[in-house]
Amino acid sequence: MHNLPYVVAIVIFCIGLYMIITEDSVMKKIIGLTIFQSSILIFFIALGKIRFGIVPVSKCEVTPCDIIYSNPLPHVLMLTAIVVGIATMAVAISFCILVQKKFGTLNSTEILGRAEEE
Repeated sequence: MHNLPYVVAIVIFCIGLYMIITEDSVMKKIIGLTIFQSSILIFFIALGKIRFGIVPVSKCEVTPCDIIYSNPLPHVLMLTAIVVGIATMAVAISFCILVQKKFGTLNSTEILGRAEEE
């Protein structure tokens, strides 16, 4: 059961990678990238968790050697990655809207074919 978060992250990673590789729609590729990013976030959060670790809040009556502390840095970095991921997804969706207006489709092969014609 200790490896369950890692297995879940790998399964979600494979689903996202499969969507990126096989889908022809640009919007579905963006969704695949978002799923892909979620798997990386789950993986790093699972790496940052220490078994029986507690939040590193200082208490005067306890010496630091008596308690196992969990490092909050991976969780903070993943929170930052979530914000950056949402911002890049918003930019990608806005580009999809522009491509849809220009080419009338979000199919990547049709877009490449029309771009070569122009």
